[in-house]
Amino acid sequence: MTSNDSSPKSTNVSKQIPMLSRPRRNRKSASIRDMVRETQLHPSDLILPLFVIEGKHQKIEIESMPDFFRLSRDLIVEEAKMAYRLGVPALALFPALTGESKDRLATESTNPDGLLQQTVKEVKSAVPEITVITDVAMDPYSSDGHDGLAEEGRILNDPTLDILAGMAVSQAEAGTDIVAPSDMMDGRIKHIRQALDQNGFSEVSILAYSAKYASAFYGPFRDALDSAPKHGDKKTYQMDPANRQEALREVMADVNQGADIVMVKPALAYLDVIATAREQFISPLAAYNVSGEYLMAKLAAETEWFDGQRIITEIITGIKRAGADIIISYHAKEVSKWLIES
Repeated sequence: MTSNDSSPKSTNVSKQIPMLSRPRRNRKSASIRDMVRETQLHPSDLILPLFVIEGKHQKIEIESMPDFFRLSRDLIVEEAKMAYRLGVPALALFPALTGESKDRLATESTNPDGLLQQTVKEVKSAVPEITVITDVAMDPYSSDGHDGLAEEGRILNDPTLDILAGMAVSQAEAGTDIVAPSDMMDGRIKHIRQALDQNGFSEVSILAYSAKYASAFYGPFRDALDSAPKHGDKKTYQMDPANRQEALREVMADVNQGADIVMVKPALAYLDVIATAREQFISPLAAYNVSGEYLMAKLAAETEWFDGQRIITEIITGIKRAGADIIISYHAKEVSKWLIES
């Protein structure tokens, strides 16, 4: 009678099949994995964006951005000190103004005693080693909420350029290290570069938002600054999310006009654009890990199915692996802490 023994046959663990290539050899220990890692994250890769408000000792949580806050100038200075201790080399400052400070011509943007200008002075006085980056666009100051001058439903490109140039010069006078035009008006990089040079600020750099898409990922940012457009949308100046070749044209134009650093915004849905820009251009390349991307990661991390630290680190690593030299991210502080602790 035949036995129906169904027990598993023993495995010959000593059996080896001859193979010249075994990629797993480079994964067999943590130390070897570290040695062959192709993309290394470091706090110096990161820029911390911050939202500044009037007042003192003010820390107001942004409902659409968990664990992120609008901060008064004194607390911005403390954030600058902490970021620098963590190895984060730069801050990107965005002013959150009240409605009374806004008008059609963004007049407040050139006020030497304005919120942004005073914040720049205080940060540079307290932490002179940290790099300060300031946003150049009309929307935080405009009663229309657009990045350019609005008239009868249109965004006027050329009349906007002088406003942006004046804004950049005012920020340079306050002591900013880098101005960052995020407006997407045609010709603004050349116009700003000339204005800076003519006013004695040839050492102030320009980080151009070169490929800035008309993205749905900006909602929490606009909530933080109350800068959503009051009419229409931004599709006549920000780029169509479907386009990649257009991004290369925009990057090339900004490089030719004097941009020192170019940027793709957003990051996650545009890794192909980052990678292509990296292949085509030798200029330093930044990417903006935007507010909507931050919110998605934070909400995912609140569930039992995701390890928050791992997914956030994986996202930032992916952006760098795609080709970004610099990453603006609301995760900058926590990622830097994790890198130091690892």
